[in-house]
Amino acid sequence: MGPAPALDIDGVGHRYGPRRALDDVSFIVPRGSFTALLGPNGAGKSTLFSLVTRLFHPRQGTIRILGHDVARAPGRALSGLGVVFQGRTLDLDLSIRQNLRYHAALHGLSDRDAARRAEEILAGSQLAERMGDKARTLSGGQLRRVEIVRAFMHRPRLILLDEPTVGLDIASRAEIISTVRRLVREEGVSVLWATHLIDEIEETDRVVVLHRGQVRAEGHIRDVVEAEDAYTLGEAYARLTATSGLPAEDAAE
Repeated sequence: MGPAPALDIDGVGHRYGPRRALDDVSFIVPRGSFTALLGPNGAGKSTLFSLVTRLFHPRQGTIRILGHDVARAPGRALSGLGVVFQGRTLDLDLSIRQNLRYHAALHGLSDRDAARRAEEILAGSQLAERMGDKARTLSGGQLRRVEIVRAFMHRPRLILLDEPTVGLDIASRAEIISTVRRLVREEGVSVLWATHLIDEIEETDRVVVLHRGQVRAEGHIRDVVEAEDAYTLGEAYARLTATSGLPAEDAAE
């Protein structure tokens, strides 16, 4: 029996009062994979991320990170996790260095180790020369890159990114995607990248299509496309996210 998946979502459900946000969601993120969680706005992607990171408590189903149950062993599970949330989470009144050091300290890294790690990740980047600048002086794309660096600081084995390019221009989007994929190649981590943009997904990625709180497809892109008798991922995605068959009141938040 091989190692446990980087992320194992099994029968997870969640409601906001009477409204169903996730309905019996199950899928895995294999170790070393780049998996795209693809779904339109309101599909339930952010709710799922909140459950994985324990911002919400899962009331139905099981979530395991690297084999550790998030509910039963949250410390061990979350220690191997790095997260970039959709909303900005940097302290704008702190410098880049201070933001990174604070995160590193939460994971037991010394200031020296944090400085070395930041230098390692930022090698060749213009941000390496701005470590003393306050976060509020950065552009939107630069803020996002710092958040990505922060997520990698403690050498996690699984990274979650929730719509990390939202609100960015085309050039910044491309740079963010390139940065994450480079770090994934260099460090061998697993990634769950939530997006509603098909052009952020590469042919070799795995994909999980989430729509109205349900998993509509999971697997390598070629398999998903073939299963829908489609020619492209875009065509398959359009078919999988057709809204017929589910009552409107059960649409995910």
